[in-house]
Amino acid sequence: MSTSPKVLFGFHAVGVRLRTAPGSIIEIYVEATRKDARMRQFLHKVQEAGLRTIEGDALRLAKLAGSAGHQGVVARVAPIPVQTSLDDLLDGLEGPPLLLVLDGVTDPHNLGACLRVADGAGAHAVIAPKDHAVGINATVAKVASGAAETVPYFMVTNLARTLGELKERSIWCLGLSDEADHSLYQSDLKTPTALVLGAEGTGLRQLTRKTCDGLVSIPMLGGVESLNVSVASGICLYEAVRQRQAK
Repeated sequence: MSTSPKVLFGFHAVGVRLRTAPGSIIEIYVEATRKDARMRQFLHKVQEAGLRTIEGDALRLAKLAGSAGHQGVVARVAPIPVQTSLDDLLDGLEGPPLLLVLDGVTDPHNLGACLRVADGAGAHAVIAPKDHAVGINATVAKVASGAAETVPYFMVTNLARTLGELKERSIWCLGLSDEADHSLYQSDLKTPTALVLGAEGTGLRQLTRKTCDGLVSIPMLGGVESLNVSVASGICLYEAVRQRQAK
């Protein structure tokens, strides 16, 4: 794992790091001209954490963040040690695993939204192939609103092989496809489950589809043929939550 500092930007992403691991923050830059209530509240939290800020103009912050959508807050932070492997994470779980597998999601905004949904639904990890996915970058962290710091994200060399290893652990690998004969709502998601979703438009790759234990669809009752992958992830994960919380 890289030990080089990375950049977070936006109130949510920096705020979560400030709350969960303030000691990992190297420096915080704020836009000097922003004096609104949200910024004052943020600066109060920074002061409570015993950290200081460096003032700069919007252009300087945009260069640091690599984006103009920094909201006036940019931080350089040290990486937080994460679970070293998917096997270690699964070995340490007490309840039935709930995993989100993303096949071919290369847009950082989609990945960030998927991580945010996964965090909200209590998914234990998100898994993606190294050669068909986007990694965690500043844009992903911004869109994830802190979830990039809390949800383990594993990029694996061979996704089909990883799915096979999950199946050996009795984790049911359920792929989402609009060609499936069964609905998501007909599936038992209370058992150990890995929900496998492809990118919008292309869907699951053929080998990924063949490796899944089964395929399900989300009922589409209107004129559109598909949903954004982050929306579909939210529907699938929260159906699992609903089933697991039902008496």
